[in-house]
Amino acid sequence: MIKDHGKKQELSVALATYNEERNLPACLDSVRDLADEIVIVDGSSQDKTVEIAKRYGAKVVVTENLPNFHINKQKAIDLATKDWVFQLDADERVSEELAEEIKSKLANNSSTNGYWVARKNWFLGRFLMKGGQYPDYTLRLYRKSKGHLPQVHVHEQAEVIGRVEYLKHALLHYPYENFTSYLGKWNRYNDLLTTQIIENSKNKNNLAKIEYTIGYLIIKPTHWFLTTYIRHKGFMDLWPGLVFSFFSALRFPASYLKYLKIL
Repeated sequence: MIKDHGKKQELSVALATYNEERNLPACLDSVRDLADEIVIVDGSSQDKTVEIAKRYGAKVVVTENLPNFHINKQKAIDLATKDWVFQLDADERVSEELAEEIKSKLANNSSTNGYWVARKNWFLGRFLMKGGQYPDYTLRLYRKSKGHLPQVHVHEQAEVIGRVEYLKHALLHYPYENFTSYLGKWNRYNDLLTTQIIENSKNKNNLAKIEYTIGYLIIKPTHWFLTTYIRHKGFMDLWPGLVFSFFSALRFPASYLKYLKIL
């Protein structure tokens, strides 16, 4: 169960979940001695996600599963009642070092309103440390009254009013069970990118559409691959680095080809 550390500044951990029975226990175990409250908005999971969440003493609300999970995550943040919010995904783990650092920052009760947290991303058997994948800072910890999610796109960051600093220790991210699960998420993210392309293509003239096509089919993927694999030394992550850079670049033409099929 959630423990009370007697701090003046208390912490709510907020998550949005959908069919996360495999990931959720390890995630919640990692914040067992950190969270004063766990709030989960679940998108009507078909597995044991809700049962597991309640077993950990979480406050759980079940709602519709939306394409942009940040909408449900913001709902969880809105339901949080403590001084600070630490937003997590079920496939993330808080290391002991990061937990202790967060406790220290909250106990210090400084004028800082938010903290960027580095992430280590696990991919094909290793944490990616190059290719722009580390430190992969994400704004996850902030005062309840000072931060919110824009809820516009899947890769957005929280917006925090006031002073923001950086934590030293990293959040551990295990986003893919295997390469098949990676391809599944990759395809879902491409669907969201296709939606953005549809919106951005409205009211463009023919010349602008040609430029847009060249950008997504040639310029963007080429630039992304050269930037991540060469400039940011993705090659130092060996085979996983090559695969990650290639498919990250491939998302641009893949999403645009989906857009063309919709027309």
